[in-house]
Amino acid sequence: MFGDMMGMMNKLKEAQKKVEETKERLHGVLIDESSNDEKLKVTITANRTIKTIAIDDSLLEDKEMLEDYLVLTLNKAIEKATRIQEAELGAVAKEGMPNIPGMDLFK
Repeated sequence: MFGDMMGMMNKLKEAQKKVEETKERLHGVLIDESSNDEKLKVTITANRTIKTIAIDDSLLEDKEMLEDYLVLTLNKAIEKATRIQEAELGAVAKEGMPNIPGMDLFK
């Protein structure tokens, strides 16, 4: 019984380490997103850190329009980053979970 428990604990620690390694790796995964007309371009990491924002000069003339562009484009980029992060971390977590009868957490 204790051997099984120790094995599960070791597997959980290993899974936690892999999750942390994956989070660190996701800092290097870049996601580019742009407005439909390409007047605003953003780059963020899969951990949702903004890296760059490029704004076409024509948007600088209308503050409200620029704000709208920023909100829409950043939200699209964040949504993509979130999907990537969840998929990557979910795969690592599922891989590292011990097989506990009756605990089918990741079907």
